[in-house]
Amino acid sequence: MISPLRPLARTVTYTRWLHLLLAVVLAAVVALVHPGLGGVGTARGAWLLLTPLPLLAAAGMVPRTRLAEGMQAQLLLFPARGAGREPTFTAAPSASRGDRWRTVLWLVLRYETGLATAFLTLHAPALAVGLVRSSSSPVPVRTPLPWTVEGGHWWYAPLAPLVVALLLAFVAVTGELTARAARTLLGPSAAERLTALEERTERLLEHNRIARELHDSVGHALTVAVVQAGAARAAGSPEFTERALAAVEETARHALEDLERVLKVLREDAPGPAARPSLMDAGRLLTAARGAGAEVTAEVTGPLEAVPGPLSREGYRIVQEALTNVVRHAGAVPVSVRMAVRPDALELDVRNPLTAGAGTLAGSGSGLRGIRERAALLGGHAETGEHEGCWRVRAVLPLNDLG
Repeated sequence: MISPLRPLARTVTYTRWLHLLLAVVLAAVVALVHPGLGGVGTARGAWLLLTPLPLLAAAGMVPRTRLAEGMQAQLLLFPARGAGREPTFTAAPSASRGDRWRTVLWLVLRYETGLATAFLTLHAPALAVGLVRSSSSPVPVRTPLPWTVEGGHWWYAPLAPLVVALLLAFVAVTGELTARAARTLLGPSAAERLTALEERTERLLEHNRIARELHDSVGHALTVAVVQAGAARAAGSPEFTERALAAVEETARHALEDLERVLKVLREDAPGPAARPSLMDAGRLLTAARGAGAEVTAEVTGPLEAVPGPLSREGYRIVQEALTNVVRHAGAVPVSVRMAVRPDALELDVRNPLTAGAGTLAGSGSGLRGIRERAALLGGHAETGEHEGCWRVRAVLPLNDLG
């Protein structure tokens, strides 16, 4: 059961009260410019509710007004939302006519509600004091309201706390309703929420692509370096050690280039990233695999330079991941790499003989899943697994604009 006194113990009740009372600032300015409008209980004083409305409408049409109101509402209407939580409002100026009109409606609603709250905040305590005084005095007591409280009635005293309680209840309820109105009028529209969702999806896709890039490039370099270092230590030959170190140096250099390119993507103030490697650079992959001990034979059919850029770059990563799996899981085994450019598709085929446990190990991790994802994103397909006594990675990517 929720206690009716619980709102009185919450900080947000009083920050919302302050937010409502700030409307008095504009009302006071208007009353100073037009003396007499502040007279409570007179017909002229009622104009104070209407006179500032044109000014509020003009202010609401200024794009930055929405930004200022949203920040103030976030601070005072939702103070419990600390750092790390999702903000309630979009901290941005008005971007459309609908945003401007919603800002105007918010300003009018805030002003009228705030003026009513300020009126009750000022006069309810005075009325409570008048009731207490009149309960013990036969003399009528005047109040700031256009009323006179008759004296001599003892039962007026118990009504004084009730007046204060009604004021606090009004403030709590009005503050909650104002907060809900702020979410609707100052929060993002449906179109803005959809745009934000699309931008977030784009960022997640870009992050996933960068993660695949790092996995393929750095993972390949580390695999080659580990295999080369182990082979050089086992061989005990200065000549082989020199060749191994040269292969490690070359592979690490290319990995550093890829890493720098990815970091440029992440740094917003950096110049445009360097070109990503493509199938025209596949020779370095074959050299690195040979340096790790694999016996690589390559067959190229068709013009690789005619393959569109995105397909060529993704094809390079597919071949890289396939060769990395061979070096990591199968070791020094014969490997055949076939790259065929057909009129309608690019076909990549990497095979190596199965060794003990190689088939199982090669199918684990995220590398082969990444190959299938790359192929699917380009409208093609990839197959990984045992085939005619070999472990095969085969990808077919459509060339819609070729031929």
